[in-house]
Amino acid sequence: MAELATIARPYAEALLKAGGDAAAAAELTALAAVAGDARLLAFADNPKVTAAQVTEVIGAVLKTQGVAALSSKVSNLLGAVIENGRLSALPEVARQFQQLINARSGVSDAEIHSAFEMSDAQVAEVQGALEQRFGRKLNATVVIDSSLIGGIRVVVGDEVLDTSVKARLEQMKVALTA
Repeated sequence: MAELATIARPYAEALLKAGGDAAAAAELTALAAVAGDARLLAFADNPKVTAAQVTEVIGAVLKTQGVAALSSKVSNLLGAVIENGRLSALPEVARQFQQLINARSGVSDAEIHSAFEMSDAQVAEVQGALEQRFGRKLNATVVIDSSLIGGIRVVVGDEVLDTSVKARLEQMKVALTA
């Protein structure tokens, strides 16, 4: 995975330097979802298939998903990725580009793992508390994980805040066996 991150970083940075913004990030995310398909990757790896054919297929798939046309910046990035045989790195490029956009605007992505569904009000309350705790604006997404039993586990970048029942039981287990 580290190799893929190394391959993707220059593409993400180049798009940012070319003036990529949140709209480009949205296009790149849609593009990455298409590029992550194993059948498309197999098609693109076929030596008899040209870069123009791959681009045409991707454009057709994007149109079926409601993306009319890519901006010139994202289109140029797609062309470079295809020409260099790095289509499989596109999902990682999208992830890193989103991180660069977030860093530039002072926002971080937060993943809230919860044992149960959370209402919008609960998510807003937790997000407010987390923003104070981490000292920055957060884009929160909720993931349901019933193995937590109760409570939440929050991942912001490389920081983890685990207040789940599962984590507390693990702590008790360690304390009792020590």
